[in-house]
Amino acid sequence: MKTVRIDTPSRSYPVHIADNMLDRAGELAAEHVGICKAAIITDNIVDGLYADKLENSLRKSGFDTVKFVIPSGEKSKNAENFLLILNFLAENGLSRPDAVFALGGGVVGDIAGFAACVYLRGIKLVQIPTTLLAMIDSSVGGKTAIDLSSGKNLAGAFYQPNIVICDCSALETLDYEQRANGFAEIIKYAVICDKELFEGLKVPKSLDISDIILRCVEIKRDIVTADERDTGRRQILNFGHTLGHAIEKLSGFTLAHGKAVSIGMAIITKACENAGICENSCYNELVQMLNRYSLPSKTSHTQESLFNAAISDKKRKGEKITLVLPEKIGRCFLKTMSLSEMREIIKLGI
Repeated sequence: MKTVRIDTPSRSYPVHIADNMLDRAGELAAEHVGICKAAIITDNIVDGLYADKLENSLRKSGFDTVKFVIPSGEKSKNAENFLLILNFLAENGLSRPDAVFALGGGVVGDIAGFAACVYLRGIKLVQIPTTLLAMIDSSVGGKTAIDLSSGKNLAGAFYQPNIVICDCSALETLDYEQRANGFAEIIKYAVICDKELFEGLKVPKSLDISDIILRCVEIKRDIVTADERDTGRRQILNFGHTLGHAIEKLSGFTLAHGKAVSIGMAIITKACENAGICENSCYNELVQMLNRYSLPSKTSHTQESLFNAAISDKKRKGEKITLVLPEKIGRCFLKTMSLSEMREIIKLGI
């Protein structure tokens, strides 16, 4: 078992990474939340695959379990389901010593984490991600949220889990698209600060997925511990996300998050290369990498539609917005610019 310790001002917790971790979930969770009532929040797909295994492990360790299932997909990360979860917790008598167990991908982790934060002003939270994207990114760092009609993740809170349990065996049931979505975020980590990781991704057959998860979590640990509330350096993790979220919104959330971020990274990198901000080889290197993992680099949306969708991003501050711009593979920087400058960046990247 590989373990990364996350130490933030609000909470310290471990991220455990190994195969067959669901069998040990009860034992590991008990060390950090105590024996209590466990409310498992999951989606209809993960429910059929892993909920029974988690419940058995929890009950074996003495937990009393209840379960709430939402439909799979980004469209479920909404205010209606959020309120349904809160009412479910109340109706089942969960109290402050009890815990929410988020079993699933990023959608489940985000909405369940937000519910754990808000219910009774905060109860314990266990993140058990079952997708590659959630293991390397959304389950770690304490960002929880739901989507509003105006945009993605516009209502939420910072709320660190008590423990994160990554069962790499769960990745065996991911379809090719879901696996590719995870690699979009892995490529993001490589481009922002790890050239060595980028080079390693060029030979997919040589990769140990647990080592990749470990490395991405280590990168996120170093960034989050220095900037838990996303006011400075942590914003570097948003590479490709401002336009990615805009593309997701324009698709009616039918385009997967990883694919949208993939396109967002490509647009920003092309724009920076055209503007002379980054090395001339960056865009081609990135696109070749995205192609290697069957990820898109282009969109049919117009410059104006992307701009209008992007300005509702939560990173906007009045007439200013902060974007992550690449200098070269392995190094990005933050730049706060006017909305008119952002419009020009999009124009250069389309």
